[in-house]
Amino acid sequence: MSAALATASSVGTTQEASVLLRSDADGIATLTLNRPQARNALSMALMEALQEQLDAIRQDATVRVVVLQSAGPAFCAGHDLKEMRADPSRAATETVFRTCARLMLSLTRLPQPVIARVHGIATAAGCQLVATCDLAVCTETARFATPGVQIGLFCSTPMVALSRAVSRKAAMEMLLSGEPIDAAEALRIGLVNRVVPEADLDAAVGALAVRIAGKARRVLAIGKEAFGRQIEMGLEDAYGYAAEVMTRNMMMADAQEGIDAFLGKRRPRWEP
Repeated sequence: MSAALATASSVGTTQEASVLLRSDADGIATLTLNRPQARNALSMALMEALQEQLDAIRQDATVRVVVLQSAGPAFCAGHDLKEMRADPSRAATETVFRTCARLMLSLTRLPQPVIARVHGIATAAGCQLVATCDLAVCTETARFATPGVQIGLFCSTPMVALSRAVSRKAAMEMLLSGEPIDAAEALRIGLVNRVVPEADLDAAVGALAVRIAGKARRVLAIGKEAFGRQIEMGLEDAYGYAAEVMTRNMMMADAQEGIDAFLGKRRPRWEP
């Protein structure tokens, strides 16, 4: 587990412990799901704490990249089913899934890129978290599943992110069978970007985060937003929209500085 855990500040306290930890260094904000005893299941307290931090990070110009990781042996086992069964009312259930939907949309629309640092299992809404993040790096022993069909609860909300991250048939096989896939298969279908030995996980995630954090903050934001919007459009509309984004981007000081630096064979000096 990352050394960031030792210095992280506590967020979203419960009677047991802080359900979320945050640490910041060199433009990288690390958010750590901290319910290891529950395999980091997404309780309401944890989702609300994550939402609070994402809202804060959105306004924080010092943060260029977010790393999402977990304490304990698992990345995230999905929703907290014990908590949901404690109040099985329709109103409470709707609140859980609306809160989760808002959280996933916030991750998608966050200006800063988000990297999932995955070890252990990522199942149901945990797999949804991985699919929603912009990038994902996992260990060789990581496992991914949308197993809801096994317990009579089809993973319909995880399906939204999964079907946008991998091919249709790969998503349908995971959703219909409920069977887990290993790290190599997750890499093959595009659910994760790379697979590394557990001992190399921190180094791989850190190197990727540092490379991204070295880019112009406003350019990362405009690019991430454009990617999300164009992928939902038809081809002609996507090109029209992307051309407008490129024009806007070209007018930015960072683009002019970057081009001048390239032509002058020097390192660019990005705006803060």
